[in-house]
Order: sequence, then C-alpha cells, then structure tokens
Amino acid sequence: MVAFSKEMKNMWKKTNPGDISEERPPVATPPRPSVSSSVKAPARIGPTLFFKGDLQGEEDLVIEGRIEGKITIKQGNVTVGEKGRVEADIEAASIQVAGLVKGNLMGADRVVLLESGRVEGNITARSVSLENGCHFRGSIDMQSDSAVRPSVRTLPPQPAASLSSAKGSNSSEPPTPTTPPRIGV
Repeated sequence: MVAFSKEMKNMWKKTNPGDISEERPPVATPPRPSVSSSVKAPARIGPTLFFKGDLQGEEDLVIEGRIEGKITIKQGNVTVGEKGRVEADIEAASIQVAGLVKGNLMGADRVVLLESGRVEGNITARSVSLENGCHFRGSIDMQSDSAVRPSVRTLPPQPAASLSSAKGSNSSEPPTPTTPPRIGV
C-alpha cells in the first residue's frame, strides 16, 4: 500500500483562482542565454552575398562571398574564407586569407596566408606568415614597432687611425699598447 502525502491528495482538487496555496513551489523561469559583450560572433558575408563599396566597422569579419571596394576593420580581424573573393584593399588588426584577394593588405599586427590563400597585392604588417602552397604576388613590408622590440645598442664607430694602430700598421710609429678592461674591480 502506498501512502500519499497531503500534496498528492490535493493535486487533482479544483481550486478557485483567488485561492493560491502557499505550499506550491514558485515556478522557475528558464534561464536566458547570455552573451558577453567581449565575446561576439564575427560578422559574416555568406557565399551567396556580393557587396560593392566601402565597408567599415570595429568587429571581426568573415568573408565567404564577394566584396569589391575597400575594407577597414581597424579594431577587429578579417578572415577571407576559402570561398571568399575580394577585390579590395583590407586594413585590419589581423588578416587571414584562405581565399582570393586582389588588393593590398595592411595588418596592424599580422597577416597570414593559408595554404589555399591567394594574394595579388602588397602586404604591410609587423608579422607576416606564408604557408606552403599559398600563392603570393607583390611585396612585403614588415614594419617593426619600437615599443614591442627592444632597441639594440650599437657601439660608436672607431676612428680609422686607432684601428690601424691596434692591428699593427706599416707606419713608422710603434703600435699603441691597449690595456685590457678591468673586470670586477
């Protein structure tokens, strides 16, 4: 024999709309998916889309369709997918090419040409990577940032007279003796 609790006995009992039992647990609302403002899905130009003109923005962009004009995404990354066809100059923080680009690439940080990527234009970036099998026709200008790379200290050039005297030249003057530097004193 099964014992029923008070709640189970009253489960099928009709109640008036004004009679709400305090024993009933509150109904939980389903959680809503939250999207963090720092994690956004990239904007996409799909394989059936064609865009002609200047495209500007600050979010990441993935191109699988065709674009003609100019692309400026200074704060984001631009990815040209394998089906992407771009006839435009691209300026972005980072650029990755797996499709075809006819135009100049200006990456603030880096430009990567994947194996399936083809670029006809000039590349300017701090870091450039060309995978085996990619096609590239143009020039590369790898600009260094003095804040990123430590400066190299060079010694001042020695006058020609002191160099020849140290090596023992054929002049009538005897070579000047050099004193080795004192270390740890």
